[in-house]
Amino acid sequence: MSASSPQLIAILGAESTGKTTLAQALANHFSCPWVAEYLREFCDQHQRTPRQDEQQTIMDIQVTRENLAMNQALIQHAPLVFCDTAPLLTAIYSDYVFSDLSLYPKAGALHQRYAATLLLLPNIAWVADGLQREGAHIQNDVHVLIESALSNIGAATIMIQGIGDERTAHAVAAILNVA
Repeated sequence: MSASSPQLIAILGAESTGKTTLAQALANHFSCPWVAEYLREFCDQHQRTPRQDEQQTIMDIQVTRENLAMNQALIQHAPLVFCDTAPLLTAIYSDYVFSDLSLYPKAGALHQRYAATLLLLPNIAWVADGLQREGAHIQNDVHVLIESALSNIGAATIMIQGIGDERTAHAVAAILNVA
């Protein structure tokens, strides 16, 4: 891992698969910054989920925050930045919720920035958490869309399974193999 050139690590998964928990755990483990999911903040601020015409803005703000975290990592000489979601997931949900495919090209191009993509399997209990959660019934459908989108752009993907500390250990080992 080179401190002069931090690498972005995308953490993807359907809702309630532990993306935020894992991003925080990995950031702590590697002493690196992490980028929170902007969608959660948007829903909290607006007390609703985004409309179709707001999806692009959600994606753009996520990218801006990733860029800021990359600058922070450079200053701290941190080798990695963990991203709790990625623009590709915004495109996937835009497709799933609105049947809007328009964000895929930009999201796919942006995804090339990630050194690795950790795909969290939907094998943990679903937990209600704010407005952006649909329910356990969509986890598998969204997971299939994520796998398809990652395959379509040729993204190297590492499946992460397990529960709690086992899941974190699996992710740490995967990152050590990539970085």
